[in-house]
Amino acid sequence: MNYRTLSHVSIASLMALSLAACGQQAGTPNSSAAPASPVSDGATLSGNTAAPDAATDADAETAFAALVSEFEAFELANNPDERGRRGDLVAAGQWPDISPDALAAQFAAEAGFLARLEAIDAASLSQSDQVSHAVLDYILRFRTELAPFDEARIAFNSDSGFFFWPSYAASSARPRTIAEGEAWIARINGIAGYFQQNIDWMQRGLETGFTQPRIIAESAAAQVAGLSDPATLRAILIEPIDGLPVALPAAERARLHAEATAAIEDSAQPAYASLASFLRDEYLPQTRESLGIADVPEGRAYYQTLVRYHTTLDTSPEEVHQRGLAEVARIRDEMEAVIAESEFEGSFAEFLHFLRTDPQFYATTAEELLMHAAWIAKRLDDQMPAYFGHLPRLSYGVRPVPDTMAPTYTTGRYWPGDMERGIAGGYMVNTYDLTQRPLYTLPALTAHEAVPGHHHQGSIAAELESVPDFRRNTYITAFGEGWGLYSETLGRDMGIYTTPYEEFGRLSYEMWRACRLVVDTGVHYMGWTRDEAEACFLENSALAPHNIRTEVLRYISWPGQALAYKTGELLMRDLRGEAEERLGEEFDIRAFHDVLLADGSMPLSALEAKMRRWIDEEEAGNRN
Repeated sequence: MNYRTLSHVSIASLMALSLAACGQQAGTPNSSAAPASPVSDGATLSGNTAAPDAATDADAETAFAALVSEFEAFELANNPDERGRRGDLVAAGQWPDISPDALAAQFAAEAGFLARLEAIDAASLSQSDQVSHAVLDYILRFRTELAPFDEARIAFNSDSGFFFWPSYAASSARPRTIAEGEAWIARINGIAGYFQQNIDWMQRGLETGFTQPRIIAESAAAQVAGLSDPATLRAILIEPIDGLPVALPAAERARLHAEATAAIEDSAQPAYASLASFLRDEYLPQTRESLGIADVPEGRAYYQTLVRYHTTLDTSPEEVHQRGLAEVARIRDEMEAVIAESEFEGSFAEFLHFLRTDPQFYATTAEELLMHAAWIAKRLDDQMPAYFGHLPRLSYGVRPVPDTMAPTYTTGRYWPGDMERGIAGGYMVNTYDLTQRPLYTLPALTAHEAVPGHHHQGSIAAELESVPDFRRNTYITAFGEGWGLYSETLGRDMGIYTTPYEEFGRLSYEMWRACRLVVDTGVHYMGWTRDEAEACFLENSALAPHNIRTEVLRYISWPGQALAYKTGELLMRDLRGEAEERLGEEFDIRAFHDVLLADGSMPLSALEAKMRRWIDEEEAGNRN
């Protein structure tokens, strides 16, 4: 999937869309070669909260500062959404240029940045710059490694794609002036050109055999068909104009409304109709029947690279698969213990059937489900100061997933907010088909998506001071999703699992992530069928069947991404266990969490080095 296309589209607030990027275009990657370590000397890496810097190399600091400045200018030049946020009204009316020439130029520039970065010894930098060096190395190295695969040829996954970006952009647009309203209208008019660039890439994918599986393309075709409904599309795209301040002259507001309506009818609606026809009549019939990315040309090498990219580790599909099997066995034993605690009489399979079918575990209205989610969220809010010394300024709300997305969307997700635009973070709860939304998994979902999970971690990162912009904006999946899964276990310390059923729900969510290690590698590297993939979840967790089907489609459509969660969480749990053991009664859970999150998202090797240094320093301080 073309992660650059996703992350540059609009929504700087959509953290999940900046999970990755692609890089330089020439050559074929050596699938057996591991990327260089993200940190030149991990033992010297430290976070902003550590001891004062030792002597640094002034030449290295100067060279690194110049590189960061040029890289950030490069990023900004290729991100019209961010330029629009900063007041560039021309950019605010544009979509990113993803033409082959534009991407080739970007890839070449990124390869040059990487070469310059490799010439700078990270150990000679200040502690804060060492973190920046590790993060920038990760970004540039994998953009460069992934570039030869032309990921733009696959422009959507099972529940997201470029065709949703206008909807996301509309939901975050807040025009307050006539000029800003005109910029939004320009953006509506630009949808057709942006869509055509994506269609061109998908056509190239058809020509080269690099497509989504047919089952995923069917989902995308249905989503676009729904968005193409004139009333639906108009309601989405006119919203920013409808929200113009009433203080603006009435005649100007009427003019902008008329121009926006014309842009929707004359440009956006034909663009969506054309895309719907392309997907239905050209793309869908020529997609592949197989599921795994290994079946496309260079697919095995591509997947090996994705495994290292998403885990941030020098590992292989086989190693990840075995790690997943071990976790499945461990969690299954814990589940059996919870069933015994509940005093349920019956087998494991019968207990799953009970959880999936008993009405006591399901809301009967969307409002009831949202109220449960909101109540759990407030209970977590109440506990946050006991586990964190630093809390972010940005608040969050509990919202339903939009109807246009809900049928194929995951059970819940976090949509980041934007303090400057006045947008709160959003804990998005899927209220579609309530028989598939069990209440016993809601505490774990809330802890993961809201607080102490994604909202807390992402908002802390967004508020970092005295660091380059890319440190605030980069979302490394293994760090962010590892923290989200760690937060589910932290929720147990915070007291949100009040019944054996909710604890089993937490374990089901942990099993969900363990099965991801098995299923993602099984599908994409070992040739598993959809039934084989679903069996891991159906037989080992209380996840609802609809959720399982939706999730497996997500893993099929987004190879490698699902591997990050468990990988990051295991390291964070290990680090906490080591800190508790070595520091004993002096262990401060608030300080541990604050330090872990203090520098934003980073590769796991960098996180491990930083936290081990903190533990060493705390241990030494306790002895003095």
